[in-house]
Amino acid sequence: MSVSIYDIAKRAKVSPSTVSRALDDHPYIRAETKKRIQELAKEMDYIPSTVAKSLAANKTWTIGMVLAAISDPFMGRVVEGMERVAVEAGFNVFISTSQNDRQQEIAAIKMLQRRRVDGIIVIASHLFDQYPRFFERSKVPIVIINEQKPGETMHFVTVDDVHAAQLAVEHVLALGHCRIGYVGVTNRPKSNQYRLKGYQDALEAADIASDPALIFTSNNIKDDAKVGEASLEPLLAAGATAVFCYNDTTAMGLLAACHKRGIFVPDNLSIIGFDDIDMAAYTHPPLTTIRQPRFELGQRAMHMMLALLDGQEPENQMVPGELVVRQTTARLLSGKNLEAAG
Repeated sequence: MSVSIYDIAKRAKVSPSTVSRALDDHPYIRAETKKRIQELAKEMDYIPSTVAKSLAANKTWTIGMVLAAISDPFMGRVVEGMERVAVEAGFNVFISTSQNDRQQEIAAIKMLQRRRVDGIIVIASHLFDQYPRFFERSKVPIVIINEQKPGETMHFVTVDDVHAAQLAVEHVLALGHCRIGYVGVTNRPKSNQYRLKGYQDALEAADIASDPALIFTSNNIKDDAKVGEASLEPLLAAGATAVFCYNDTTAMGLLAACHKRGIFVPDNLSIIGFDDIDMAAYTHPPLTTIRQPRFELGQRAMHMMLALLDGQEPENQMVPGELVVRQTTARLLSGKNLEAAG
């Protein structure tokens, strides 16, 4: 039989309301009384009623998360960061996935709203471009990770995609490359657009014209690694000596295609990714990339959500990416290009 606050009150010889306030760490309860009741509750294996707590505070003490795909290696550390902050604040977390599908994302958000979660955090939303008012009409606060278009009622935490992409391209420009390819994706249009812009801005700053033949995307391929694989032949034909990839998974697909084709990385082709997922350090050779502070993004998003639930109006946050130089990029050497490899 479960222990109630009335059982604790009887043992402590105080009123049930005193027990309730002591367990809620109320400031007006004497410290020694509070300590005695809390120790007694622990000794008696008292388990607070979440339902009662929720009714009293008009909260469910839950935060919903909507992920684009559970298999995406970018997501794991972001979720860890969010959960760390949520648990410390006494909140539980519900996770749902959209499978990179707009309609599934809408369904997931509506489901979480029906479950009366206190707030929703969406990672890599596919909705904002077409349905900004969907978020504005939400009955609970929503924070989006990796969205850079502010709105009056929108809240977001993101890496600065444009500047981070510039860092990537500037790195290979400094190594002497000027035929630099870009491998993008079509199912994350906003972040792809920002990273493509950073790529083009860096080329423009170096007085290099952007060549459409060096920009590869595919509407037919949904798997990021396969996009990277498919990009190799067109980029070979366009004479690329370096390639900036939308993310690390895309870069790994390109790296695998190079191994199959007999293209030596970085001797014949330099490759740089984006995200710095855990596997990036273990590819062969280890991948040069742009690091997103994934754990920090998750923490910042949850802190923003908690501030919103506390009635505050936090500012949107954009954090910088960081260049991580490993072994898939090298200085361009004459005779060590793709034509020689082919």
